[in-house]
Amino acid sequence: MPVRLLDIRETPLDVAEVVSALGSNSAGGLNIFVGMVRDHDHGRGVTGLGYSAHPTALGKLAEVAERIADRHGVDVAAVHRIGDLAIGDIAVIVATTAAHRGAAFDATRDLIDTLKSEVPIWKHQRFADGAEEWVGLP
Repeated sequence: MPVRLLDIRETPLDVAEVVSALGSNSAGGLNIFVGMVRDHDHGRGVTGLGYSAHPTALGKLAEVAERIADRHGVDVAAVHRIGDLAIGDIAVIVATTAAHRGAAFDATRDLIDTLKSEVPIWKHQRFADGAEEWVGLP
């Protein structure tokens, strides 16, 4: 089962849950990317943000995960948070396991980049100067 964990949720994300989902005696490498809410973007102070997902987002995430698993021959996990997040909160965790580390590194980067470009999840940033910005809208 190459896709081990997929979810889009309003509750906090847990790296240990992702690691546990990918546990395997055949994996020689596990690679994880954890995306966190930072306090700046393009030289502007960020005070917080919110993520919204289209109703089709989980299905699209499943398509992306299966494609990456097949392309790289890895097992995958991906969870994304929605709702209001504070600075320092975990927004997304993607991870892969493979027999060798190179495949896991390559697949994890492909997974996060493809998720960000294809899965309809949008970020609403709030800036320190009172301005707001939507990121990722079609």
